[in-house]
Amino acid sequence: MIMKLPVSFYIAVTTILLITITIMCAMDMPFGLVFYLTVLGQVLVVLMVYKVLTDNYTTNKTFEHFYEDKPIEVESENYR
Repeated sequence: MIMKLPVSFYIAVTTILLITITIMCAMDMPFGLVFYLTVLGQVLVVLMVYKVLTDNYTTNKTFEHFYEDKPIEVESENYR
């Protein structure tokens, strides 16, 4: 029985692996190890994108809500 993992798990694992590969390249680790981890990283990126796009996530927000962290200013302000 396969447990349903949250999308954030796939994002975290992929990010950690790709950062680890970057550090390994900077430390001149053996090419074979870096190569195979890079191939694994590419597979994880494809899997992560698939999981994010097929996730059953719904929201009540629309484009009228714009960004939550920056409210829309009044149009009469001068932005120059």
